[in-house]
Amino acid sequence: MASDDLTIGSAQGPYDIDALATSADDLANSHLDLGSVLVPVVEGGQVTVEMTADHQPEAVYLVTPHGRINVTAFAAPKSPGLWREVVTELAESLRDEGARVSIEDGHWGREVVADVPGASHRFVGVDGPRWMIRCVASGPDTDAEELSRLARAVLAESVVRRGSDPYPPREPLPVVLPPVLAEQVAAAQQQMFAEGAEGIPEGLEPPPGLVDEEPAPPPSSGSAMQQFRNRNRN
Repeated sequence: MASDDLTIGSAQGPYDIDALATSADDLANSHLDLGSVLVPVVEGGQVTVEMTADHQPEAVYLVTPHGRINVTAFAAPKSPGLWREVVTELAESLRDEGARVSIEDGHWGREVVADVPGASHRFVGVDGPRWMIRCVASGPDTDAEELSRLARAVLAESVVRRGSDPYPPREPLPVVLPPVLAEQVAAAQQQMFAEGAEGIPEGLEPPPGLVDEEPAPPPSSGSAMQQFRNRNRN
């Protein structure tokens, strides 16, 4: 049920879309709609789309001058506490990969920080009603503080659209590209295929954004970011 007091721009998120009083038109003007999650677009930034082997969107990154930010929604049990489980597993996985890992207290609770030579990666998670949202901020270690501030601002205005479909706990909720972005991705892929190149379409221009603010290196291993979805689904 929507609350008259819960509106976009109040920095009280991440929000459940069913609890928001903000209209769909206002959301369309301020957010990038990715199906299961709507994220505020960073002013002056770009969007990078990561595709699966069968050409389906797997992850979308907001690229800023300080690094890149990914916001992903996951299915969760009715009882809260999934992020607390994930923190421990994620920290162990990152340490195994050679990162220097610390756990810090943030606005929503525990945050995982993984430092590798020249780069820093911050993982922030929040439990919601039958969902968990995770924000990953990756960038040069010299910009870590500014990127963390920006990532929290993005997360505080992100919206989760869980839907009623059943998903196992920890399953990433589907990413659906808006038509304009999907067309840009398809055109970029066709161009790369025509040129005999392989890779991910990058540097796509998003619509004007809500949050005021050089692509950053990815985490040391992509597996660390997704590690917890392969653990016990209970």
